[in-house]
Amino acid sequence: MRIGVDVMGGDNAPDEILKGCFAALAKLPPEDSLVLFGKGDIIEESMKDRGLARIGAPEGTRATIEVVHCSEVIEMTDPAVEAVRSKRDSSISRAAEYASQKHPNRIDAWISAGNTGACVTASQMYMRRLPNVIRPGIAVTVPTFAGPIVLIDVGANIEPKPVHLAQYGVMGDAYARAVLGIKNPRVALMNVGGEEQKGTSEIKIARDLLRGAENLHFIGYVEGRGVFDGDADVVITNGVVGNVMIKLAEGLSKGLFQAIAQQVLETDPELAIRLEPVVKAIYAKHDYHEYGGAPLLGVNGTCLISHGSSVARTMTNAILRARQFVLSGLNEIINTRLETIQEPTT
Repeated sequence: MRIGVDVMGGDNAPDEILKGCFAALAKLPPEDSLVLFGKGDIIEESMKDRGLARIGAPEGTRATIEVVHCSEVIEMTDPAVEAVRSKRDSSISRAAEYASQKHPNRIDAWISAGNTGACVTASQMYMRRLPNVIRPGIAVTVPTFAGPIVLIDVGANIEPKPVHLAQYGVMGDAYARAVLGIKNPRVALMNVGGEEQKGTSEIKIARDLLRGAENLHFIGYVEGRGVFDGDADVVITNGVVGNVMIKLAEGLSKGLFQAIAQQVLETDPELAIRLEPVVKAIYAKHDYHEYGGAPLLGVNGTCLISHGSSVARTMTNAILRARQFVLSGLNEIINTRLETIQEPTT
């Protein structure tokens, strides 16, 4: 398998991204390859410092490395569509191009911690959508007190139509089954309340479409507070609400952990030392770095979008998650299940 990585994307690029890639080499089968997209001289220098050959591995004992030099970089502040169109030789654009089904040196998956909008745009431009998908959506694995859940969408589609939300429910369900191992995921639609009469007309249309979907355990509406209580395994929402929600949760959880640790330290330093392993274990269960990246479901291939503040272990985990995604055959499952959930032709 050939997995591409945008080395230039993210707040900690390229150093942390490269460290994560190099750490992943020992965890991949020797027949696999990492294809690194970015400034060739930077990548080559980093490889040289670690004694890594550009192509090949000592005694064939680990995955190999390939380098694709890209002369341009899409910055976090660049407007997504314009940047992808004008910076054709950027690491994001080239990685998405290589992931196209028609590319002669095609990669099986690609990962970036860079500009999310640009990743979505480049994926749709080069990889295209699965035949039965109307709009792709980003599916994030969210750690909750009841276990991990799937939240879709978190930024790809800020103004979804009801049919988009219904398709997200099916895609999220398929992802929860194939990757998280949940046998019969409870699928819910985010709303301002659980009562039938609440919500916009579009939310109600989406609800009815979800109720009619085959092989979907749709349980109705879920409120924001119910997400972290484990009221559902798959939560559907629009890109604005989803994006704000995960960032709010990240900031709140980080602040709470810091506040508790500081208070315990000031009250009883010895107790703080004894509690440190417990706090670290709890934090690890709710740490987004452990999940690596969020797949852009619905594109004809595999694209994982990692957090902008990704560090080495985030990228290592993302590479392993991308490999798992490809092996799951999830795209074929999604495309088949969406045959009956299409936009009205009226």
